[in-house]
Amino acid sequence: MDTADYQAVVSATGFSLGLKCDADQITAIDFLESRPAQTPRTLLAKEGVRQLRAYLGDPNFEFSLPLAPAGTHFQRRVWAAIAAIPKGKTRSYGQVAATLGSGPRAVGGACGANPYPLVVPCHRVIAADGGLGGFGRDRGDFLLMIKRWLLEREANDPIG
Repeated sequence: MDTADYQAVVSATGFSLGLKCDADQITAIDFLESRPAQTPRTLLAKEGVRQLRAYLGDPNFEFSLPLAPAGTHFQRRVWAAIAAIPKGKTRSYGQVAATLGSGPRAVGGACGANPYPLVVPCHRVIAADGGLGGFGRDRGDFLLMIKRWLLEREANDPIG
């Protein structure tokens, strides 16, 4: 996507985050190939950038961004279950599914549809065999590299 699609872009280690918002709510956060930061266009985008940078600097940071309602009822249930996974811990798709009375593939689909990665930490959901599984509906190297980096970073945090 073109950076014109975002109200701000945050640069991180090996990737960037594109932030979309309206005047009152964050509507999406996208993982992007590494690119230069883009100055926030709105006050909410400025706050979003502040919080994303705070998390990137300290994985113990807790987000308080206003998120636009998104997803189906089932997706919102999955995202709530994912948000309850403690930092530095993981759950398998099957474990999350069992708590919801669902199947692992449906949980994987909801994870892939998550419009707010990092805020709703879908990177904490892994395959039953301990592998990474997918990430953001992609099994490619780019997003899996991000997932691996996030998991390692949270697991190795001395405070976590």
